[in-house]
Amino acid sequence: MSIDPTKKATSAFRDEGLTAHTWSNRPGYVYGEHQHPYHKVLYCLEGSIVFHTPDEDISLGAGDRLDLPPNTPHGATVGVNGVTCMEAARD
Repeated sequence: MSIDPTKKATSAFRDEGLTAHTWSNRPGYVYGEHQHPYHKVLYCLEGSIVFHTPDEDISLGAGDRLDLPPNTPHGATVGVNGVTCMEAARD
C-alpha cells in the first residue's frame, strides 16, 4: 500500500519543523529561471513537474521530494495534467 503524498509531505514538514504552503498550476505552465536565498524543500502532491537546473532536469510526480540548496538557479515546466505542490523554506 502506498502512502498518500499529502500525508507524507505534511508529516515530513512537521518532523523537520518547517511551515509549508501549497500551490497549484495549470498544464504546461513554465516558470522562468530564478533562484532563492533559502533552501527550498518541495513535495509534488498531484500531477507532475520538471525542474530545470544548470546541471540536470529533475522530474517529480506525486510523492516525490526536491531539495534545492540556496541560490540554485532553476526553472520548471508543469506536466500535462497540471501540478499541486507543497513547499517550505529552510534558512
